[in-house]
Amino acid sequence: MRKVLLLGFVFSALITQAQNTPPVKANYALAARFSPNKVNKMLFSTSVDPHWLKNSDRFWYVYETRQGKLWYIVDAARKVKKPLFDNAKLAAEITRIVRDPFDAQHLPIQNLKFIKDENTISFEIRSTQDVVKKDTAAKKDTAATTARGRGGAGGRGAGAPGGAAGATEKKIFYFEYNLNSGVLTELKDYEKPKDRTMWASFSPDRKTILYAKNNNLYWMDSANYAKAQVKDDDSTIVEHQITTDGEEEYSYGGGGGENNVDKEKNKNKRKRAFVQWSPDGKYFVLTRSDNRLVKDLWVLNNVSEPRPTLETYKYQMPGEKEAPIRELYLFDFATKKGKKIRINAFKDQEVSVWSKPPLQKERDDEFRASFWHGTNDKFYISRTSRDLKRIDVCVVDVKSDTAVTLIEERLNTYVENRRIGLVNGGKELIQWSEADGWAHFYLYDEKGKLKNQITSGPFHCEDIESIDEKNRVLYFTANGREAGEDPYYLHLYRVNFDGSGLQLLNKGNFDHSVSMDDNSRFFVNTSSRVNTAPESALMDNTGKVVLPLEKTDMSGLFEAGYKFPEPFVVKADDGITDLYGVMYKPFDFDSTKSYPIIEYVYPGPQTEAVNKAFGKGMDRIDRLAQLGFIVITVGNRGGHPSRSKWYHNYGYGNLRDYGLADKKAAIEQLGYRHKFIDVNRVGIHGHSGGGFMSTAAMLVYPDFFKVAVSSAGNHENNIYNRWWSEKHHGVLEKVSDKGDTSFVYNIERNPALAKNLKGHLMLSTGDIDNNVHPANTIRMANALIKANKRFELVLLPGQRHGYGPMTEYFFWKGCDYFAAHLLGDTERPVDMEEMNREVEQSK
Repeated sequence: MRKVLLLGFVFSALITQAQNTPPVKANYALAARFSPNKVNKMLFSTSVDPHWLKNSDRFWYVYETRQGKLWYIVDAARKVKKPLFDNAKLAAEITRIVRDPFDAQHLPIQNLKFIKDENTISFEIRSTQDVVKKDTAAKKDTAATTARGRGGAGGRGAGAPGGAAGATEKKIFYFEYNLNSGVLTELKDYEKPKDRTMWASFSPDRKTILYAKNNNLYWMDSANYAKAQVKDDDSTIVEHQITTDGEEEYSYGGGGGENNVDKEKNKNKRKRAFVQWSPDGKYFVLTRSDNRLVKDLWVLNNVSEPRPTLETYKYQMPGEKEAPIRELYLFDFATKKGKKIRINAFKDQEVSVWSKPPLQKERDDEFRASFWHGTNDKFYISRTSRDLKRIDVCVVDVKSDTAVTLIEERLNTYVENRRIGLVNGGKELIQWSEADGWAHFYLYDEKGKLKNQITSGPFHCEDIESIDEKNRVLYFTANGREAGEDPYYLHLYRVNFDGSGLQLLNKGNFDHSVSMDDNSRFFVNTSSRVNTAPESALMDNTGKVVLPLEKTDMSGLFEAGYKFPEPFVVKADDGITDLYGVMYKPFDFDSTKSYPIIEYVYPGPQTEAVNKAFGKGMDRIDRLAQLGFIVITVGNRGGHPSRSKWYHNYGYGNLRDYGLADKKAAIEQLGYRHKFIDVNRVGIHGHSGGGFMSTAAMLVYPDFFKVAVSSAGNHENNIYNRWWSEKHHGVLEKVSDKGDTSFVYNIERNPALAKNLKGHLMLSTGDIDNNVHPANTIRMANALIKANKRFELVLLPGQRHGYGPMTEYFFWKGCDYFAAHLLGDTERPVDMEEMNREVEQSK
């Protein structure tokens, strides 16, 4: 009996000791050290972004480190890299002219462009000098003249000595600099061309501008467009109407994202017409959507001024029969006549016109036209069934009114597609396809007959980077081919059209991003991992390094205490499939301590929230870890498309639960490996699809996941958008005996499991989220209330899906929640001091 009493006493003492153990204080100071604002002052350029020139194998780029910005010109053929100019010398010359002081480290060059013979650059410098805006000065002068005519006060403008004063702006100085002579010239009387208006679609010769107005298609010439750039409502502008049958929600152009007040105010203004031109400018094509039967959805902006505003927009939900109807029109510009192309094959189909791949040398051309993918007399489109199990690649001849099918793709799950590659104007076609379970390229003739498979094997091809027609070589990116590497690391390859000569061009156990010149001779390669500093180099099309270019300056981050995260590999819940993840530790990590673990999630299926390359985005992972957590990201079966088709489609038909077992299994395995991980204190966090998944985890595995911060989640995919939900979960197409087609959609929803909640759940949404509607979160809250569950709901006023300026606020709000429920640290002041310290207190 004495032993029993003694054991009871010891057990009671242990409980009392545990209850009296002080909570671990969250390290807010360390997390605040790596806010986006601070990181932007410690880490600058992480890759080389080349601007290839049109008339040579040269490119320029700007690269920023803690020493400031430097501008370089690289001659790839000559293997020479040199500064565009001497920063110190140029700063001194600009200072003399502008009369604002500059130095080599602080040279605010804007809008740099190569002009003339490509040995001269132009750029702008904004000064501190105030000048009167020309247009407002003219308006003020007119008003003053009118006032004088009415007997105004002695001809003097009210409140402005010496006459009317217009609104002011900072004076901009315009310069040209000759690279050969080193001569800087101020352009004193320079009239900068007006910026391109949002609504303008330019013809190839830039003499014609197309746009939509009052739901119809219009055009004007360049002279009248110049007037519109100065004053949009100039009454002397001559406009030409092309169509007359446009109406609301059955328009030839336009946009979205306006509340009802602004929509009414702007209804007669010009809007963008999304047209694509033939190379010779004789024809253009556009798709037109009939959305009149699609049901309305609404968000209410409660903080708009002076009163709350309603926003009404069309939004089709899964399974709904009221679908947009896509139409395709081809116009002959000379006659201004259009014809509807016959494209119908599937009920509620989607149609896309492929655009021409952009040329690297044209990236800085602000007024460039958008071209169709094809030749002067034909262009290519894709046509997709509503259930996405069927995709046709079609060609349209300008002399015809019918789309002709060339290639058919069929699967029992959803089919994915890429823009086809054209060889010699479409004499041959290069098609991307997952027909054999992996993404590969196939060569077809112009009639759609398969000639041969170009690539094959258990790896994933991504994009066509370039096509060398003369030598019959395809340059493309792919991942998963190199043994011993993370299968997501992207590489550049070359292969002959017949499938021979496959060659890796950028070796190294890194993730690679490339920019290849239009002649397929050189490419700029940036190699990186989450645990290395990115490096950029110029390489040729055989894989040889021509010139090393830059290495990311990490010194500022390291001085602040930054440490790289650690990649890891675990098995999926099946014990077979490898999953790849990254672990983020506190920078003051102590291996003798025990840490809660938080999983940052995004389930896919279009991507996984697992970084492969180093970058600046640290908020939900690096910075969260600094509070005193182990934070991980890891893939899951059904997540990323850049593996096998089996892996990607694993969640088809089970869109709520498919990734959860893998997320749980990953934490369990890491807990076996590392004593510093406490698997009894598990948190989970995600946004959008991750918000949906984090809440589902709390309800499907309520004894494992203890705390969730769930933001903007699509908790009821039956009220999320049709395109994503039906594609990734699946929709059943049913044809009746009468030949009528309908679509049936059923999916498991988070609110159905509300009764299972045991842990701590924070839900949040922006109240004008027109992507994942706030109803998703509100319905989840409704179910939890009805189940008598405690939870927290954070509403972010006036915010869309990404939370905009309230992103930082919500980060710290989430930190508070994890600190309270995983660390026991609940003592937080009312003020978010970490944010307030970043703001200058001027009052």
